Amino acid sequence: MNIETALKEAMNIEGALGVALVDWESGMPLGTLGGGKYLDLDLAGAGNTEVVRAKMRTMQSLQLNDVIEDILITLGKQYHLIRLLTNSDGAQNMFLYLALDRSKSNLALARHQLKRIENDLVI
Repeated sequence: MNIETALKEAMNIEGALGVALVDWESGMPLGTLGGGKYLDLDLAGAGNTEVVRAKMRTMQSLQLNDVIEDILITLGKQYHLIRLLTNSDGAQNMFLYLALDRSKSNLALARHQLKRIENDLVI
């Protein structure tokens, strides 16, 4: 599946407000869908890049020999899910960022669906 299809699939997740595929080394989105007046996906992608970088530094400092599957940020009305993508050589340099309306979404199902999208995505 290509980037455009992956973003459309993510927006079909119940409660989805917006999605971005972000290169966390540069902070630049490779694609976005949804968002709107109250959710600037370019800004969210750049801000969440800092979250991912901080967590990567922390894991390195702690000498954790593991990979991040996802990072969850729980707000009063939303879930923000950051799914790190692992490419064929095991590197993690991109993530899917998905904002969900907390009252309309099922977090476990959303995580499962993002994992499926990751597995089918070809970049």
